[in-house]
Amino acid sequence: MEYDIVIGLEVHCQLDTESKIFASDSNKFGGEPNTHIGVITLAHPGVLPKLNEKAVEFAIKLGLAFNCEINQFNFFDRKNYFYPDLPKGYQISQDKSPICLGGEVKFKIKKGKEFSDHSVKIHHIHMEEDAGKSIHDIEPNNTCLDYNRAGTPLLEIVSEPCMTSPLEAATYLSEIRKIVRFLGISDGNMEEGSLRADLNVSLKPKGSPTLGTKVEIKNMNSIRFLQKAAEYEIERQAAILDANGTIIQETRSFDPEQGKTFGMRVKETMNDYRYFPEPDLGPIIISDQELSEAKSKMPKLPFELFETFSKEMGILEEHAYLLTEEKSISDYFTETCEHTKNFKSVSNWILSNIKGYLNENGIDIDQFAVKPKKLAELIKNIDQGNLSNSAAQVLMNMLIDQPESDILELAKSNDLIQSQDSDSMNMWIEEVLSQNMAKVDEYKKGKKGLMGFFVGEVMKKSKGSADPKILNSLLLKKLN
Repeated sequence: MEYDIVIGLEVHCQLDTESKIFASDSNKFGGEPNTHIGVITLAHPGVLPKLNEKAVEFAIKLGLAFNCEINQFNFFDRKNYFYPDLPKGYQISQDKSPICLGGEVKFKIKKGKEFSDHSVKIHHIHMEEDAGKSIHDIEPNNTCLDYNRAGTPLLEIVSEPCMTSPLEAATYLSEIRKIVRFLGISDGNMEEGSLRADLNVSLKPKGSPTLGTKVEIKNMNSIRFLQKAAEYEIERQAAILDANGTIIQETRSFDPEQGKTFGMRVKETMNDYRYFPEPDLGPIIISDQELSEAKSKMPKLPFELFETFSKEMGILEEHAYLLTEEKSISDYFTETCEHTKNFKSVSNWILSNIKGYLNENGIDIDQFAVKPKKLAELIKNIDQGNLSNSAAQVLMNMLIDQPESDILELAKSNDLIQSQDSDSMNMWIEEVLSQNMAKVDEYKKGKKGLMGFFVGEVMKKSKGSADPKILNSLLLKKLN
């Protein structure tokens, strides 16, 4: 039988605030267990929570990025359940009035060299506090509790069940990670748990209006693993349905080593969390002025930048996609383009030269010595014929060590100014040809691909200063 795939995600995003959502305890990742805690985090009797305004500001930013309706009058609820790493015995969350309603996330999916537009509908985004961490492998037969994470501000982004493939779900999660980083509200580090997702998968007969039984795979902390878990779960459910079996509504986990999901517990049809409005916190009222100010401070986001770079600036779509992977890279590109109109050259330099250097040295572009204005100056000198591309490569390596140097003075002192002196070029050509007579004979017998070899050898002798156009013309005359 053929099935329609239905996928939804609940994405939990830890916010990068200095303190916790209801207490002044540090919100930094790491630290010795139980060192970022205080009386509010530990729920001592008589203590009262106080809302971190930064968490609200970040929630509004994310809602605007997704084009949600911002609920200007919202409040917190108590979600009652007992778990050892939840000190209060309940969680402060939002149920009846989440801060953001509706909206969508737009993104591109890349298949080969083609890009297609996709969007995922958002049901809502709500604020809540994170729980602590249970550690089962420190002491035999004991569970240890670390409350450092308890009270960390979280945004839960709940999608509609509208995704139809594991690739779409994985790309959607990747886009959320990019957006929260662009907004500066979270580091989106999945390895540290700053971003994690619960994956909901169900199958229904092709074309059926009735949704199938949903299975939830908890705490996916890798985009690649999420895609693999969805792929496995689709195969598992299809095999059960093909054998006239019944899908059990349950919570499962994913074993990345085996590439399989496994059952954890049967999920009840409804959880009795006994929600009621949090009595120790007042409602959150967001004024029109606050909302207007938040809108005015919104940066351009990856999907919008992709359109700008590829359609308005003429950058290859492949390059536009790579330039919008990280905000620091897109900012560097945008700033460089304020000083030169050769946008394609800027893109090539960043993606071909600079990113390679960054990867080799394990640094971010913010730490790169050659600033955008200096790169633009280098490109202008190439465009004006002062430097060849190969000479510019040499100069870039020098500028990394001497970033404040004047480009033309540095080029002159190292004999890198592009030469249009045909006498010098003819001399270099004669030397190269006389040293490679066997290859000259091969060329004359029809092996025309050797032209690139001769050009490269002459460029070496000129230290990259020979004008390639003139060089090619002179070489052809000599060889023919």
